[in-house]
Amino acid sequence: MIIIETKRKKPENILKKYPGAILADVTSNATNGLVKLSPFYPHGGIPVPFSEGYTATCVEAIWQGLKVFEHCDVDTSLFYNNTMKGLKRTVRKYGAPLGHRKGVHGTELLGYIEARKQIYIPTYRWVLENKVQDIIERLREVSKTKTIVLLDYDTNADVENPRKPLSHASLIKAYVECIYPYNDDNQKPREPIQLTIF
Repeated sequence: MIIIETKRKKPENILKKYPGAILADVTSNATNGLVKLSPFYPHGGIPVPFSEGYTATCVEAIWQGLKVFEHCDVDTSLFYNNTMKGLKRTVRKYGAPLGHRKGVHGTELLGYIEARKQIYIPTYRWVLENKVQDIIERLREVSKTKTIVLLDYDTNADVENPRKPLSHASLIKAYVECIYPYNDDNQKPREPIQLTIF
């Protein structure tokens, strides 16, 4: 079983609720291999949606790079940021957000929820399928017999909820359980890979 909890909770309180659970930090501050599940982790070579010829270091670089603001358009320089820092683009600096451009040279601006569906969710899925399959298979295997608590700063699993950032941990859980949102097809579990990552 996989549960999502906020990293802001004390571990002892989470373990009171889920005795014997494995706590798995999947944020950019993780201190083990699970940091690779963070949208900020610079895997490199991630295709930028609707942008032939463009790749980026991480999911967050794509999400932020395709944002359009009142005083600033897309920022492709973010696609090359491999530091896990300096990726956020703020209203204070760039003005009101207008949407996400559908591709670097696209003419269409996507609203927040539609951008989640067409940019963030498929990009993160690409990473899960192409960069961290070993970790995903291990999570899938361990979750059959143990409770795994994925720790994320955000816990919103509702794609349609614009009031809170979408939890990438919820996407991990969905992928492991083969119910990833907006799939063309349901992905099937592969043969488990025997790795120790916890």
